[in-house]
Amino acid sequence: MSVRSILRELLRGEISVEEAERAIESAQLKLGDRVRFDILREKRTGFPEAVFAPGKSDEDIINIIRTVGDVIVTRLPPERAERIMDGLDLGDDYTADYHETARVLAVRSGEPERLGRIGVLSAGTSDIPVAEEARVVAEESGCEVLTAYDVGVAGIHRLLEPLQDMLESDVKVLIVVAGMEGALPSVVAGLVDVPVIAVPTSVGYGVGEGGFAALNSMLQSCSPGIGVVNIDNGFGAAVLAVKILRAFAGD
Repeated sequence: MSVRSILRELLRGEISVEEAERAIESAQLKLGDRVRFDILREKRTGFPEAVFAPGKSDEDIINIIRTVGDVIVTRLPPERAERIMDGLDLGDDYTADYHETARVLAVRSGEPERLGRIGVLSAGTSDIPVAEEARVVAEESGCEVLTAYDVGVAGIHRLLEPLQDMLESDVKVLIVVAGMEGALPSVVAGLVDVPVIAVPTSVGYGVGEGGFAALNSMLQSCSPGIGVVNIDNGFGAAVLAVKILRAFAGD
């Protein structure tokens, strides 16, 4: 049942205010037989539901965007993004921006509430796509994001200046993305007094292939103050950073 139908029943006197409230709290937006969109997720969790592109057809994604409006679509390859954007026709109230390296399509009306500043670091250039996913999602959620890429432990001197710049700019959270042995988050967490969100990537070979060596290294870190998300999960890291910033804003 949609929110509109619930409100119509309320206006007709078919349900009480209390029944309408309960129905809206559990409402889902159903698009055909394939999609049930969680329209109240932002109210419950502080972050809107995003659309994970793999496994969904272009038509599914177009229908979701046309119906819902403000949407972040992740893991969307360029050729699909072009077809989807050609099929949207949203009008002047919305903007649609595709970020190719991050593989993120952001459709929005207006500007998000400003939250604060975070930093995103990547160990190597091969880790940049995951770092960019985190950056784009965080910016679309209202964060100002400072970035420093290719600052990994193979040349640790590259890290010091950009990290100091971020701290002097009063970043509240650092997202640190690394593949191979996943050492960079431990180094960073040992130098800073802000939360570190570690993101292992699937970059690696041999025992590091698939990102499990990096994941285990981050989980086993002796540096306190690290939270670890799933392999290649730049989106999840950004959502956690946004929630931390919202907690700061509520103080």
